[in-house]
Order: sequence, then structure tokens, then C-alpha cells
Amino acid sequence: MQTRVLAGAISLTAMVGLTACGGDDSGGVGADGKIELTIGTFTEFGYEDLLKEYEQLNPDIRITHHKTGQGGPYHQQFFTKLAANSGLEDVVAIEEAHIPKVLDKPQLFHDLGEVGPSDVTPDRWLDWKIETATAKDGTWIGYGTDIGPLAMCYRKDLFEAAGLPSDPEAVKALFETWESYFAAGDQYVEATGKPWFDSASQVFNAMQNQLETGYFNEQDQLMMESNTAIRDNWKQVTAAVERGQSAKLVAFGPEWNSGFKQSAFATKTCPSWMLGIIEEQAGPEHAGHWAVTDAFPGGGGNWGGSFLAVPKQSQHPEEAAKLAAWLTAPEQQIKAFQHTGNFPSQVDALDSPELLGTTNEYFGGVNIGELYVAQANKVAEAQYKGPGDGEIQENATSPALQAVEQGKSPEEGWQQAVDTATRIAG
Repeated sequence: MQTRVLAGAISLTAMVGLTACGGDDSGGVGADGKIELTIGTFTEFGYEDLLKEYEQLNPDIRITHHKTGQGGPYHQQFFTKLAANSGLEDVVAIEEAHIPKVLDKPQLFHDLGEVGPSDVTPDRWLDWKIETATAKDGTWIGYGTDIGPLAMCYRKDLFEAAGLPSDPEAVKALFETWESYFAAGDQYVEATGKPWFDSASQVFNAMQNQLETGYFNEQDQLMMESNTAIRDNWKQVTAAVERGQSAKLVAFGPEWNSGFKQSAFATKTCPSWMLGIIEEQAGPEHAGHWAVTDAFPGGGGNWGGSFLAVPKQSQHPEEAAKLAAWLTAPEQQIKAFQHTGNFPSQVDALDSPELLGTTNEYFGGVNIGELYVAQANKVAEAQYKGPGDGEIQENATSPALQAVEQGKSPEEGWQQAVDTATRIAG
């Protein structure tokens, strides 16, 4: 699941040489003889009912769920506990932007190919999902939970008021390319005097995830300045900001949340997990106002998704791996999707008639299962993300784009982003 990422950089270099001993509070055996497992997640994974179901299916297991409201604080605590070699849960969720930092220290995690159920094999997942969670030494660190295939959400009623087409098929021409998207934004701003999108960083991050090479190459060299496509995306987004297209909201903050209810913007880059957020924040009064289309500038991409891993701190690694395997099985992935919008990453789930037939009444009865499966199939491979990728997004580009939204020039903002990214990359 995609969320706000790490708020403060936690160095993992101090972990080299740490022994893989169990943590004091990662679970044990209760007085009643039950094996006690803990699991740590952030935002909404849709696991509350599933964990109760697992306990019913496995009466010798008792599960404690530690859930953090946002991904930033969660990952900050996670890396602190990982560095201290103490305090982590038996099963930990790791968001895709932070998995590269974990892959750099495979000795601190169990290889799921060794401790996991023998019938749970990599071919259950999309190839690129498996590659994202496999360390360079071959250690399989994470079972894939969801993915974030990209579509575009928009307000039908606001489009109609601005004289723009509003039907999901008719709007596809507006969202064919980033050039056409920003051109439509100019039309909307001229007609209404109101913003077109929520946040420059939300648009930029979607564009960034479409690039063949991102912030790092596979040799973990920073590509911020040498990859001209990053700078080109920056120029497009900041130019749109200067033309009044951004609502200048900080994603996942209070004003951003209330912006959905207050009709503060007309379009939203929309990975599948965003649907639940929109419905929750916009509220019932906007049911049917929001729509989603499978058109996305540049053809689509993936933004978000997480993994479940078993740290060496766990006192019950095989039982923990069994729980993680069950939670990420096709049946449970579909249940989580129906509850939160987190889109499945297992091949059998993507082929399931139950998933393909899933509709969403809040978004006008659209078949979201079929729509997002089509978007997922457009992703050939995941972009390589080096250590520090998530920190650059959170601590370099997003603050710099916010600075541009508050009046700093695009050139000054770019230099701020480059300087911060360089410090993070070390």
C-alpha cells in the first residue's frame, strides 16, 4: 500500500555485524499454551476480520495486531527497531518504497523460501512483484500483498460544470498523455478559476513511477541529474503549478483529507488503493460524483504496494511465515480488496471471476475489478528502486514541490530537491 513514506532517514549502516537473535517482545507462548504472534501494519490493509478468521482456523494461535495510522511514522519506528535488533513484530509490513533499504540487509530477515510453507512458491505472484522483494543474494524477503496499478479519478459534476466531457469513455482523450492532461487542466482553471489536481507531488510521483530508470540505477547510483526524464517531469508539473492547476495540498494531511469533501480539486491520480481513501474522505454526499477511468497519461504504471516479511527477531518464524502466506493468498487478497481497495498481486487472484466481477457503487457502479486488472497488465516490470528511494520522495522532491507551490521558483525548487537527494544518497 502506498502511503506517506519515511519522515526521517534512519541509517542502517550500524546494523552490519548484528547477530540474528530474537527480540524480547516479538511473541512467545502464552500461559494457555497458545503461540502468540504479532503483526505490524500501517494505514489500511483490510486485515482486521482476516486475522480473526485465521485464529478461528488455527485455535493454537493468538495474534496481536499493531496498526499505525500512517506509513511515515510506521517505517520510522520499523527501521529504528530493526537497527536496534529488538522490538519488531513476527510479521512486518514493508511498503515498496522502503523495500530496497530492507533488501540491502537480507541477513536480518528470514528467507521465505526456507521458512515458508513449501507449497507457497514465487510463481504465485506477478513476476515483477517477486523481483521487487528478492535481495541480490537471492533471499526472498517479502510475500507480496497489494499492488497499485494506476488509473485516473475525476469529479464528473465538476467536469460538466466546466464544460468538459464527463463520461468515462469521453474523458479518455483528456488523459491520453501528460500534455493532454495539463492542457485539460488549463481549460478547467480558465472555466472555473479552481485547481485541477490536489498536489504537485502526487502528480510528480505518478510520473516518476512510469520512468524506466528512476532516482537510482541498478548500481545504486543517484540519477537525479543525469536522468533528464526526471527534470522534464519536474518542468511539466511546476509549470502547471504556476498556471494555477494545483490545490497546493499536502497529501494525507488534514487539509488534503477535507479537500475531497470540499471539492477542492477535480482530478486525482488514482492507484487502486486510492479508491477507499476517496470514498472515506469525500463522504456519502459525493457518491456518484467521483468516477474512475482506465485511461492514464503515458499508459499507466504502478504506484504502491507492500510486502509481509519475517524478521530474524521472530521467535516463531515458521508460524509467522504461515500467517503471512495465508494473508497474501488469492482468497484473502480478494477479501482485502473488497474491503479497502488494495489490489491483489497474485496471478490466480487476478484471474478470479470474483475479482473481475467486482463493482463499486460509489464510483457509479464501475467494474473496478476488470478495470484495474487491465491496468495491472500494462505494467511489464517494476521500476528499480535503490536504497533511499522512499526518503528522496518524502524528504527531497515532495518538500521541494511544496516550496514551489508556496512561491519558490521551479529552478530553486529543483536545486533544493537535488541537494537533498544527494545528501540522502550519501
